[in-house]
Amino acid sequence: MRKLHTAVRIGALGALFVLICAVYLVVLVNVQITGQDYYDIIKEETTTRYVKIAAKRGEIYDTNGKALVINTQIYDISLEYGAMPKQADAFNAVILDVLAAIEESGGAYTPVEVTLPFTGSFPNYEKDAEFFKTATNKAKYAALLRRLELDEYTAPEELFNFLRTRYGLSTYTKKTKTYTDLYDAETLETLMRIRFDMEYRQFSRVEPYTLARDVDTKLLTYVKERSILQVLVTEESARTYVYDGYASHLLGTIGKIPAEKLDDYIEKGYSGDAYVGISGAEAAYEDVLHGTDGTRAIVEDKYGNLISETVVKEPVAGSDVRLTIDINLQITAEDALADNIRLIREEANPKPGEHDGEDAHSGAVVATDPDTGAVLAAASYPTYRLSDYTENYAALAADETRPLYNRALLGTYTPGSTYKPGVAAAALSEGVITRNTTIVDRGAYDFGDYHPRCWIYLRFGRTHGAQTVVEAIQNSCNYFFYEVGNRLGIEKIDEYSRIYGLGEATGIELPESTGILAGPAYSESAGNIWTPGNTLQAAIGQSDNMFTPLQLSVYISTLLNGGTRYRAHMLRSVHAYPSGEVISETAPEVMSAVELDAGIVATVKSAMKDVVESGSAARIFRGYDITVGGKTGTAQVGGDRSDNALFVGFAPYDSPQLVVTVAIEQGANGTDAAYTAKALYDTYLKGQKYEKRYTDTETEAAQ
Repeated sequence: MRKLHTAVRIGALGALFVLICAVYLVVLVNVQITGQDYYDIIKEETTTRYVKIAAKRGEIYDTNGKALVINTQIYDISLEYGAMPKQADAFNAVILDVLAAIEESGGAYTPVEVTLPFTGSFPNYEKDAEFFKTATNKAKYAALLRRLELDEYTAPEELFNFLRTRYGLSTYTKKTKTYTDLYDAETLETLMRIRFDMEYRQFSRVEPYTLARDVDTKLLTYVKERSILQVLVTEESARTYVYDGYASHLLGTIGKIPAEKLDDYIEKGYSGDAYVGISGAEAAYEDVLHGTDGTRAIVEDKYGNLISETVVKEPVAGSDVRLTIDINLQITAEDALADNIRLIREEANPKPGEHDGEDAHSGAVVATDPDTGAVLAAASYPTYRLSDYTENYAALAADETRPLYNRALLGTYTPGSTYKPGVAAAALSEGVITRNTTIVDRGAYDFGDYHPRCWIYLRFGRTHGAQTVVEAIQNSCNYFFYEVGNRLGIEKIDEYSRIYGLGEATGIELPESTGILAGPAYSESAGNIWTPGNTLQAAIGQSDNMFTPLQLSVYISTLLNGGTRYRAHMLRSVHAYPSGEVISETAPEVMSAVELDAGIVATVKSAMKDVVESGSAARIFRGYDITVGGKTGTAQVGGDRSDNALFVGFAPYDSPQLVVTVAIEQGANGTDAAYTAKALYDTYLKGQKYEKRYTDTETEAAQ
């Protein structure tokens, strides 16, 4: 009996256990099924959008660590692709709604430049021959056609008609072959430009489209209050220029990716709306300065409520760069050059039928370290402010004085007598003259039917008499160098000129001109015939010779270095952000090297010292407490204009630290160009701040 009760009891317990398990199983299954259903519902009613986390762009510093270009935080108003309606009319309505909000708020913002490959205005779009002459415009147009799978010969008006229906701006009636516009002309053109730019920028789920940049808080608040769901406010970095108005040509600009380079940048991982270096250091060091954007995933329910926010990819900041530019020296270079040009105009006293610098208007100055090739300052006048570049670009580009043109690196000038020290060194090296050789200046040089005259004979009817090479450089005797050029021949003159880097690329990281080296090769390429008489003119720095101020500084540095030519450079070092750790440093790089006899170099240096102490530059440097070597140049430019004024110099004499080249267009007299060089020596070697004589307004008014 006891056994029976035990068995019943065990059975009951077993049944109870099975029941409990069954209940748990039902509950578990129910929970899993219900939970999955709930998950599916949530999934269906949420959206995930991906927002770019802008990477910090590297900042730019001068050689002493002074900030030149820094980042400030700004806010952009963008449209989010995933939130945009699929219907064309609703899509366009969102754009117009945002634009209306921007206009109504009255807040400050920077309009975003849009791209449209048409000329003219609606409805008169037409193919403009001038438009297709430029490589940039051709590239823009070709990229568009490829993206739309259209024939490469599609005309602008045909493309416009294709896009107006593609974007829902017009309807097309096949029967009558007519278009009916859905918007007024102004609105249609606005939408066309933006819709095309969206396509051009590859607007997508991972590529928001920016409509307004650098909006103020008033505009930002107003747009937010409109509760336009498609609007995305993003944080960006804007460039701020600590010394705005200085070093503009060197620092350069950033902007949207140019059309012809868009595909290349996207392949590198850039977003379509990224800002990249367009010119100057910003462009030269783009790979270093540009960081890598991150991505944030934002999950929202159907009402726009935030469910989760996750950083999918962390942004990586760009690296900072330190330039070789000394901002104190750069400021002196720009201010002194502007004053120099103004002074030349004011002090001009032209004789009837002649010119004396009253038309001086522009110029450049370059300062370099002869021992390394580092560019310490490079100024071009007139100049501009980087902060005004975008807003005033059209006016700057149309300005006849060409303020956007970097004359220090791109401008080419006939060197005139600044060329003579190099010719002298060549003649001494080849043995066609010695230090003691004398050549008697007889005024007019007898060369067959050609009789070029020395400048002193032309101006005063006198001659220099017997001249040694040192005296000929000091007095800038053309007659002496006619004879030297005849003895050397153009082949040797050109050979040594290339050794000095004249007519050759300096290696600078920014765009530069290689200039023109006079000789049979260039003459033939220009469709001319080289004659022996041309050699005489080439020997005094005339003929076809045309060099940049930077090339002239490299040339003088190479002479001082006994034939060693260093690559010109503007990058000193690259630093990691935010640690400041040095990633790389630029070491001096020898581009070419020949051994010039030390005695020959000393002879040329001595002659250049005499130029400053008792020659053509003495008026500027009289009583100066630093020994300087230099050479003035007054180069004929032809036409009804003053001659160009040039000066090349180095200091201190015994151990040169700074080579300076000054070129002033229509400056009339090379002596006057030495004014700017002296100001640079004061700042760099003596620590003196240059006191500007004229305000920018006064200088502009006097032009």
